[in-house]
Amino acid sequence: MTVTAPDVLGQDGLARRKASARSYLMCPPKHFAVSYAINPWMHPDRPVDAERAMAQWDELRKTFLLLGHQVHIIDPVPGLPDMVFAANGATVIGGKVLGARFLYAERAAEGTAYLDWFRQDGYQAVRVPKFVNEGEGDILYADRVVLAGHGFRTQASAREEIEELFGLPVLSLRLVDPRYYHLDTALCVLDSSTAAYYPAAFDDAGRATLASQFAELIEAKDEDAEVLGLNAISDGHHVVLPAQARGLAAQLAAKGFEPVPVDLSEFSKAGGGPKCCTLELRS
Repeated sequence: MTVTAPDVLGQDGLARRKASARSYLMCPPKHFAVSYAINPWMHPDRPVDAERAMAQWDELRKTFLLLGHQVHIIDPVPGLPDMVFAANGATVIGGKVLGARFLYAERAAEGTAYLDWFRQDGYQAVRVPKFVNEGEGDILYADRVVLAGHGFRTQASAREEIEELFGLPVLSLRLVDPRYYHLDTALCVLDSSTAAYYPAAFDDAGRATLASQFAELIEAKDEDAEVLGLNAISDGHHVVLPAQARGLAAQLAAKGFEPVPVDLSEFSKAGGGPKCCTLELRS
């Protein structure tokens, strides 16, 4: 598969990246808490500061608006503390919606809540999944292809219905480190030809697949991966990422992107960051 070249270089030698307006779905953390443990980041004995979590989430929402993006809101449901992680709620490409089917019972009802929102908002092509998939946590759109993570949550067999619904080739990537249990904790698609990733989170085949797909790969260092720095979201120019990932921010700036740091430290207690809190609505 061919890849597009980076944007034209400016006089300073940096690629001129191009931002595009996006539409996002977010869920306020009204009920957010770490009341169970289903990944290595979660420790119920480390309480969440609810007021601080709400302030951090609102700062992320305002950041998107300041960058020129549109933000839709889904009402949180009592008893679903992880519903704030909207990225897991579905995958939306070309106005088509593939719902989520969660591996753990603690999150199962989130799938229905998000599907109901899409139906009520007028989406016509809404599919209830047959296989376990945890939305954009493991399904990342990369222009002409879809990257699908598996190994901890999403089933490898979900590839079939992803291809069938969206009509795009799917590249499977096996995750091998339980700390990076979702693809969006180890990989960020920055634009059609560029991605940032943490090599140790993938097996040899996965690293080879990424090298063949992207003209440019930015390798995150251990210390940035460990603060969930790759749980970031890009509009092609601006990259909203955890404020703690300072080294990765510098790497992105050196490649012509504009890092936009946000502090979501309360959400990292559940293994989440900016991308986890954000589901892109691609028309």
